[in-house]
Amino acid sequence: MPGGRLSHQDRLEIAAGLAEGFGYAEIARQLDRPTSTISREVARNGGAGGYRADHAHYATASRARRRPTRLTAGSVGGAGRLGDPRAVYVERFAEMMVDGGLPRMASRVLALLYTADSRTLTAADLVRELEVSPASISKAIGYLERVGMVHREPDPQRRLQHYVIAEDVWLKAWEISARTNFNWAETAAEGVDLVGRDTPAGERLTQMAEFFQRLSEDMTGGAGFQDCLSVLAVLWKADRLLDPDELARRLDWPVERVTDAVDYAVKAAASGAGDE
Repeated sequence: MPGGRLSHQDRLEIAAGLAEGFGYAEIARQLDRPTSTISREVARNGGAGGYRADHAHYATASRARRRPTRLTAGSVGGAGRLGDPRAVYVERFAEMMVDGGLPRMASRVLALLYTADSRTLTAADLVRELEVSPASISKAIGYLERVGMVHREPDPQRRLQHYVIAEDVWLKAWEISARTNFNWAETAAEGVDLVGRDTPAGERLTQMAEFFQRLSEDMTGGAGFQDCLSVLAVLWKADRLLDPDELARRLDWPVERVTDAVDYAVKAAASGAGDE
């Protein structure tokens, strides 16, 4: 029934829908289920390309047997209590980030940090709330720190590390996604050089490189946009107007690159004004 646990037959129909190329929303309508239920089910069991109904059914049953019957009460923000709507939301929030490309445990940690009542959480808080090992939390925090989405605030009196979400966390997430697309484009371009553009593999790799290059440029605005941001950052720090020669010296760029970036900004501003 809608809202209940997925049956083996439900999972067979999900697998059939994926094989037909249906989206999660279409499959959800056929089963009279929320789209989020289908997306979580598929994400937890191999993704759209690797989902197998039998495996998903047995894996879910196995996880249910291992799952504690009662979660920790009184945990940070109340997200760990069984049946708490916030707990359900945290997991759904995390699944959304997994779908966006973040590692699963890092997504769960970030979702919990973002929805907790407290501004910061310790490693012990995260272990207790997510019911995972300290090693899992350490690995997830390490990843989030490397990409700049989380930072530490030491507590010398208690000898604890508090973890805090970076103020520009979603900009960081956007940059990670854009960088991933750029890496796909670069890797595909290397393959073209290796096998030759005129070969069947070269043609496929060329299409891949061009697609991800366009996607990366759409997300970042291209080189002109990035140079424009660099110029604006220097001007903001200087807190006064700088001529192109001074900007070039501070950025260690040719003057022509500075003027191109300024021209890009002027054209973008004019285009934006014309759209209003």
